Amino acid sequence: MNELRVNTWTELQEALFTDSWEPELGRYRSRHAYRGLSTEQYELKTTLARLGGPYVDLERHLLRNFKKYAHRRVVEKDSFWHWLTVAQHYGLPTRLLDWTYSPLVALHFATTKLDKYDCDGVVWAVNYLKAHQLLPERLKHKLEAEGANVFTVEMLSETVPNFQELDSLADRDYVAFFEPPSIDDRIVNQFAFFSIMPNPQQVLNDWLRQYPDLWYKIIIPACLKWEIRDKLDQSNITERVLFPGLDGLSSWLSRHYSPKGDRCHLLALGKAG
Repeated sequence: MNELRVNTWTELQEALFTDSWEPELGRYRSRHAYRGLSTEQYELKTTLARLGGPYVDLERHLLRNFKKYAHRRVVEKDSFWHWLTVAQHYGLPTRLLDWTYSPLVALHFATTKLDKYDCDGVVWAVNYLKAHQLLPERLKHKLEAEGANVFTVEMLSETVPNFQELDSLADRDYVAFFEPPSIDDRIVNQFAFFSIMPNPQQVLNDWLRQYPDLWYKIIIPACLKWEIRDKLDQSNITERVLFPGLDGLSSWLSRHYSPKGDRCHLLALGKAG
């Protein structure tokens, strides 16, 4: 089954590390990209799509003006993929989706919003190795030539220097995963990387339904969130670490000292009524 509902912390850990054993390596090395969401109802929709309106037509204007007004020294190289990565990192709506190699970091994002503790959360897991088997030949060849599992911005720049090239590679949708340059500690600490699809209108979870062997998702009951949150905090998976700086510190302290309340009890009363 692609949807797993867990009821305990132990079940959750088992589910997060499903299929992590790599016989060829003799190591536990999961090949999944993880994404945590505070409510199970959220789709795998990009910030560009969430912008609404004629967002496809606005995409090039957003990036062009970001490049025009951003300081030139914010990018390591003046390439399309470097600019796109920096823009995503600083909150510009783009067709990229954020992922992490760390299932615990994904759990953080599934449990960080206290106002969503009455909702079931979710962690998506997508096998990027299997997803890349569906890439167009030019992209697959680049990965094979580099002996890599995911792309870097340099590899993409050498292979598909812009969206037009990306869109023209195939007459079907596909998804590619790539790592951003380590431009700051936030990217490093979050163990972050991105996915991209050639069609900005495609919602990833709709595409994934065609390929059930690529993914699974873990449903986290609302009443399990406080236990998860407390154990993540004790494991130092917090805003203070994942968002280094005073804003991350303030977010962590604000959440850490917020009263718990009896949310599970209230939820149960609501369902009983």
